[in-house]
Amino acid sequence: MPPAGGEAALRIRGAALRRGDRELWADLDLDVRPGELIAVLGPSGSGKTTLLRSILGLEPLSSGEITVLGEPVTARGNRRVGYLPQSRPLPPDTALRARDLVALGVDGHRFGLPIPRRGDKQAVDALIDAEGARAFADTPVGRLSGGEQQRLRVGQALAGDPKLLLCDEPLTSLDLANQQAVIGLIDRHRREKGAAVVLVTHDINPLLGKVDRILYLAGGRFTLGTPKEVLRSDVLTDLYGAHVFVLRAGDRLVVVGAPDAEESHHHHDEAHA
Repeated sequence: MPPAGGEAALRIRGAALRRGDRELWADLDLDVRPGELIAVLGPSGSGKTTLLRSILGLEPLSSGEITVLGEPVTARGNRRVGYLPQSRPLPPDTALRARDLVALGVDGHRFGLPIPRRGDKQAVDALIDAEGARAFADTPVGRLSGGEQQRLRVGQALAGDPKLLLCDEPLTSLDLANQQAVIGLIDRHRREKGAAVVLVTHDINPLLGKVDRILYLAGGRFTLGTPKEVLRSDVLTDLYGAHVFVLRAGDRLVVVGAPDAEESHHHHDEAHA
Protein backbone atom coordinates (compact mmCIF):
# COMPACT_ATOMS: atom_id res chain seq x y z
CA MET A 1 0.00 0.00 0.00
CA PRO A 2 1.18 3.58 -0.58
CA PRO A 3 2.48 5.63 2.32
CA ALA A 4 -0.20 7.43 4.29
CA GLY A 5 -0.28 11.22 4.45
CA GLY A 6 1.67 13.72 2.38
CA GLU A 7 0.48 15.99 -0.39
CA ALA A 8 -1.49 14.31 -3.13
CA ALA A 9 0.35 13.96 -6.43
CA LEU A 10 -3.00 14.40 -8.19
CA ARG A 11 -5.98 16.25 -6.77
CA ILE A 12 -9.32 16.52 -8.59
CA ARG A 13 -12.17 18.57 -7.16
CA GLY A 14 -15.72 18.90 -8.43
CA ALA A 15 -14.70 17.84 -11.93
CA ALA A 16 -17.25 17.46 -14.72
CA LEU A 17 -16.95 16.97 -18.45
CA ARG A 18 -19.65 17.18 -21.09
CA ARG A 19 -19.76 16.05 -24.72
CA GLY A 20 -22.51 18.06 -26.38
CA ASP A 21 -25.64 17.37 -24.33
CA ARG A 22 -24.14 14.26 -22.69
CA GLU A 23 -22.32 14.38 -19.38
CA LEU A 24 -19.42 11.89 -19.22
CA TRP A 25 -18.97 12.36 -15.50
CA ALA A 26 -19.59 14.99 -12.85
CA ASP A 27 -18.80 15.85 -9.20
CA LEU A 28 -15.59 13.84 -9.35
CA ASP A 29 -13.31 14.25 -6.33
CA LEU A 30 -10.12 12.21 -6.31
CA ASP A 31 -6.79 12.37 -4.48
CA VAL A 32 -3.97 10.10 -5.68
CA ARG A 33 -1.12 9.86 -3.21
CA PRO A 34 2.57 9.27 -3.97
CA GLY A 35 3.15 5.56 -4.54
CA GLU A 36 -0.54 4.79 -5.13
CA LEU A 37 -1.85 2.93 -8.19
CA ILE A 38 -5.39 3.80 -9.29
CA ALA A 39 -7.02 1.72 -12.03
CA VAL A 40 -9.75 3.39 -14.11
CA LEU A 41 -12.38 1.00 -15.48
CA GLY A 42 -15.59 1.41 -17.43
CA PRO A 43 -17.30 0.77 -20.75
CA SER A 44 -16.38 2.44 -24.04
CA GLY A 45 -17.47 6.06 -24.09
CA SER A 46 -17.50 6.47 -20.31
CA GLY A 47 -14.72 9.08 -20.36
CA LYS A 48 -11.68 7.10 -19.19
CA THR A 49 -9.23 8.43 -21.80
CA THR A 50 -10.82 11.88 -21.60
CA LEU A 51 -10.02 11.92 -17.89
CA LEU A 52 -6.35 11.33 -18.67
CA ARG A 53 -6.43 14.05 -21.33
CA SER A 54 -7.86 16.46 -18.77
CA ILE A 55 -5.08 15.62 -16.31
CA LEU A 56 -2.55 16.23 -19.12
CA GLY A 57 -4.09 19.64 -19.81
CA LEU A 58 -5.32 18.62 -23.28
CA GLU A 59 -9.05 18.57 -22.50
CA PRO A 60 -10.58 21.43 -20.47
CA LEU A 61 -13.09 20.49 -17.80
CA SER A 62 -16.68 21.69 -17.99
CA SER A 63 -16.35 22.55 -14.31
CA GLY A 64 -14.06 21.83 -11.38
CA GLU A 65 -10.29 21.83 -11.11
CA ILE A 66 -7.29 19.55 -11.34
CA THR A 67 -4.00 20.06 -9.50
CA VAL A 68 -0.92 18.04 -10.43
CA LEU A 69 2.04 17.98 -8.03
CA GLY A 70 0.78 21.14 -6.36
CA GLU A 71 0.29 23.10 -9.59
CA PRO A 72 -2.89 23.81 -11.60
CA VAL A 73 -3.08 21.90 -14.86
CA THR A 74 -2.23 23.95 -17.96
CA ALA A 75 -2.07 23.24 -21.69
CA ARG A 76 1.73 23.60 -21.48
CA GLY A 77 1.92 20.28 -19.70
CA ASN A 78 4.24 19.26 -16.89
CA ARG A 79 7.64 17.60 -17.32
CA ARG A 80 7.12 15.73 -14.06
CA VAL A 81 4.17 13.84 -15.57
CA GLY A 82 4.86 10.73 -17.67
CA TYR A 83 2.42 9.37 -20.23
CA LEU A 84 2.19 5.83 -21.60
CA PRO A 85 -0.24 5.51 -24.53
CA GLN A 86 -2.09 2.51 -25.88
CA SER A 87 0.12 -0.19 -27.38
CA ARG A 88 -0.45 0.50 -31.08
CA PRO A 89 2.19 -1.11 -33.35
CA LEU A 90 4.62 1.19 -35.10
CA PRO A 91 4.83 0.92 -38.92
CA PRO A 92 7.35 -1.71 -40.13
CA ASP A 93 9.36 0.94 -41.99
CA THR A 94 9.84 3.20 -38.93
CA ALA A 95 13.46 4.31 -39.14
CA LEU A 96 14.06 4.83 -35.42
CA ARG A 97 16.13 2.30 -33.54
CA ALA A 98 14.86 1.03 -30.22
CA ARG A 99 17.30 3.23 -28.30
CA ASP A 100 16.21 6.28 -30.35
CA LEU A 101 12.62 5.79 -29.21
CA VAL A 102 13.70 5.72 -25.57
CA ALA A 103 16.00 8.72 -26.14
CA LEU A 104 13.00 10.85 -27.16
CA GLY A 105 11.93 10.68 -23.54
CA VAL A 106 15.31 12.06 -22.48
CA ASP A 107 15.89 14.81 -25.05
CA GLY A 108 12.67 15.01 -27.08
CA HIS A 109 11.42 18.05 -25.16
CA ARG A 110 14.27 20.22 -26.48
CA PHE A 111 13.64 22.39 -29.52
CA GLY A 112 15.70 22.11 -32.67
CA LEU A 113 18.16 19.37 -33.54
CA PRO A 114 18.84 17.35 -30.39
CA ILE A 115 22.45 17.82 -29.34
CA PRO A 116 23.64 15.01 -27.06
CA ARG A 117 24.38 16.19 -23.54
CA ARG A 118 26.77 14.58 -21.14
CA GLY A 119 24.80 11.93 -19.32
CA ASP A 120 22.11 11.45 -21.99
CA LYS A 121 23.66 8.27 -23.38
CA GLN A 122 24.15 6.86 -19.90
CA ALA A 123 20.52 7.69 -19.05
CA VAL A 124 19.26 5.96 -22.20
CA ASP A 125 21.47 2.92 -21.58
CA ALA A 126 20.18 2.66 -18.01
CA LEU A 127 16.57 2.79 -19.23
CA ILE A 128 17.29 0.20 -21.94
CA ASP A 129 18.71 -2.14 -19.33
CA ALA A 130 15.84 -1.52 -16.92
CA GLU A 131 13.34 -2.46 -19.64
CA GLY A 132 15.27 -5.63 -20.54
CA ALA A 133 15.79 -4.27 -24.05
CA ARG A 134 19.56 -4.55 -24.42
CA ALA A 135 19.28 -7.43 -26.94
CA PHE A 136 17.28 -5.31 -29.40
CA ALA A 137 18.48 -1.80 -28.50
CA ASP A 138 19.89 -1.15 -32.00
CA THR A 139 17.10 -2.84 -33.95
CA PRO A 140 14.67 -0.67 -35.96
CA VAL A 141 11.53 -0.44 -33.86
CA GLY A 142 9.28 -1.44 -36.78
CA ARG A 143 10.82 -4.91 -36.70
CA LEU A 144 10.04 -5.45 -33.03
CA SER A 145 7.01 -7.20 -31.58
CA GLY A 146 4.18 -5.22 -30.01
CA GLY A 147 5.34 -6.24 -26.55
CA GLU A 148 8.92 -5.13 -27.21
CA GLN A 149 7.70 -1.81 -28.57
CA GLN A 150 5.54 -1.22 -25.51
CA ARG A 151 8.42 -1.96 -23.15
CA LEU A 152 10.37 0.76 -24.97
CA ARG A 153 7.44 3.16 -24.57
CA VAL A 154 7.56 2.47 -20.84
CA GLY A 155 11.23 3.48 -20.88
CA GLN A 156 10.34 6.64 -22.80
CA ALA A 157 7.57 7.51 -20.32
CA LEU A 158 9.86 6.95 -17.33
CA ALA A 159 12.83 8.84 -18.80
CA GLY A 160 12.03 12.05 -16.94
CA ASP A 161 11.59 10.22 -13.62
CA PRO A 162 7.90 11.26 -13.46
CA LYS A 163 6.19 11.75 -10.13
CA LEU A 164 2.83 11.07 -11.77
CA LEU A 165 2.48 8.41 -14.48
CA LEU A 166 -0.64 8.26 -16.67
CA CYS A 167 -1.22 5.04 -18.62
CA ASP A 168 -3.92 4.66 -21.28
CA GLU A 169 -4.75 1.00 -21.96
CA PRO A 170 -1.05 0.06 -21.91
CA LEU A 171 -1.78 -3.70 -22.01
CA THR A 172 -4.06 -3.83 -25.06
CA SER A 173 -3.12 -6.54 -27.60
CA LEU A 174 -0.21 -7.78 -25.47
CA ASP A 175 0.18 -11.43 -24.55
CA LEU A 176 0.25 -12.43 -20.90
CA ALA A 177 4.06 -12.44 -20.64
CA ASN A 178 4.37 -8.92 -22.04
CA GLN A 179 1.45 -7.71 -19.94
CA GLN A 180 3.28 -8.88 -16.84
CA ALA A 181 6.55 -7.33 -18.05
CA VAL A 182 4.93 -3.92 -18.61
CA ILE A 183 3.05 -4.04 -15.30
CA GLY A 184 6.26 -5.03 -13.51
CA LEU A 185 8.11 -2.01 -14.92
CA ILE A 186 5.33 0.39 -13.94
CA ASP A 187 4.97 -1.15 -10.48
CA ARG A 188 8.72 -1.05 -9.82
CA HIS A 189 8.88 2.64 -10.72
CA ARG A 190 6.02 3.61 -8.43
CA ARG A 191 7.41 1.59 -5.53
CA GLU A 192 11.04 2.67 -5.91
CA LYS A 193 10.35 6.31 -6.82
CA GLY A 194 7.10 6.87 -4.94
CA ALA A 195 5.33 7.87 -8.15
CA ALA A 196 1.56 8.01 -8.34
CA VAL A 197 0.02 5.99 -11.18
CA VAL A 198 -3.37 6.36 -12.88
CA LEU A 199 -3.91 3.47 -15.29
CA VAL A 200 -6.87 3.08 -17.65
CA THR A 201 -7.64 -0.53 -18.47
CA HIS A 202 -10.50 -2.69 -19.74
CA ASP A 203 -9.26 -5.75 -17.81
CA ILE A 204 -8.38 -5.54 -14.13
CA ASN A 205 -7.10 -9.11 -13.91
CA PRO A 206 -3.44 -8.42 -14.81
CA LEU A 207 -3.36 -5.75 -12.09
CA LEU A 208 -4.96 -7.70 -9.26
CA GLY A 209 -2.64 -7.69 -6.27
CA LYS A 210 -0.99 -4.41 -7.33
CA VAL A 211 -3.83 -1.90 -7.67
CA ASP A 212 -4.73 0.10 -4.56
CA ARG A 213 -8.07 1.57 -5.63
CA ILE A 214 -10.43 1.45 -8.59
CA LEU A 215 -12.31 4.34 -10.17
CA TYR A 216 -15.17 2.78 -12.14
CA LEU A 217 -16.95 5.08 -14.62
CA ALA A 218 -20.25 4.15 -16.26
CA GLY A 219 -23.12 6.12 -17.78
CA GLY A 220 -22.29 9.45 -16.14
CA ARG A 221 -21.81 7.90 -12.71
CA PHE A 222 -18.80 6.57 -10.86
CA THR A 223 -17.79 4.53 -7.87
CA LEU A 224 -14.45 4.65 -6.08
CA GLY A 225 -12.89 2.23 -3.63
CA THR A 226 -10.61 -0.74 -3.14
CA PRO A 227 -10.99 -3.72 -5.53
CA LYS A 228 -12.93 -5.63 -2.84
CA GLU A 229 -15.27 -2.67 -2.38
CA VAL A 230 -15.90 -1.96 -6.07
CA LEU A 231 -15.76 -5.31 -7.85
CA ARG A 232 -18.98 -6.64 -6.37
CA SER A 233 -22.22 -7.62 -8.06
CA ASP A 234 -24.36 -5.29 -5.93
CA VAL A 235 -22.07 -2.27 -6.40
CA LEU A 236 -21.81 -2.62 -10.19
CA THR A 237 -25.52 -3.41 -10.52
CA ASP A 238 -26.28 -0.13 -8.76
CA LEU A 239 -23.72 1.74 -10.87
CA TYR A 240 -25.06 0.49 -14.22
CA GLY A 241 -28.71 0.39 -13.21
CA ALA A 242 -28.85 -3.13 -14.63
CA HIS A 243 -28.11 -6.60 -13.31
CA VAL A 244 -24.35 -7.16 -13.34
CA PHE A 245 -22.60 -10.19 -11.90
CA VAL A 246 -18.98 -10.41 -10.77
CA LEU A 247 -17.80 -13.99 -10.93
CA ARG A 248 -14.51 -15.49 -9.80
CA ALA A 249 -13.04 -18.08 -12.16
CA GLY A 250 -9.87 -19.42 -10.56
CA ASP A 251 -7.60 -16.41 -10.07
CA ARG A 252 -9.58 -14.21 -12.50
CA LEU A 253 -12.61 -11.99 -12.12
CA VAL A 254 -15.29 -11.92 -14.83
CA VAL A 255 -17.92 -9.15 -15.05
CA VAL A 256 -21.08 -10.46 -16.74
CA GLY A 257 -23.96 -8.36 -18.05
CA ALA A 258 -22.37 -4.89 -17.93
CA PRO A 259 -23.93 -2.82 -20.75
CA ASP A 260 -22.16 0.07 -22.50
CA ALA A 261 -24.31 2.56 -20.63
CA GLU A 262 -24.70 5.89 -22.40
CA GLU A 263 -27.21 7.90 -20.38
CA SER A 264 -26.10 10.34 -17.69
CA HIS A 265 -27.52 10.15 -14.20
CA HIS A 266 -25.65 13.13 -12.70
CA HIS A 267 -24.81 11.12 -9.63
CA HIS A 268 -21.91 9.36 -8.00
CA ASP A 269 -21.36 6.76 -5.32
CA GLU A 270 -18.64 5.89 -2.84
CA ALA A 271 -18.43 2.11 -2.50
CA HIS A 272 -18.39 0.65 0.98
CA ALA A 273 -17.47 -2.80 2.19
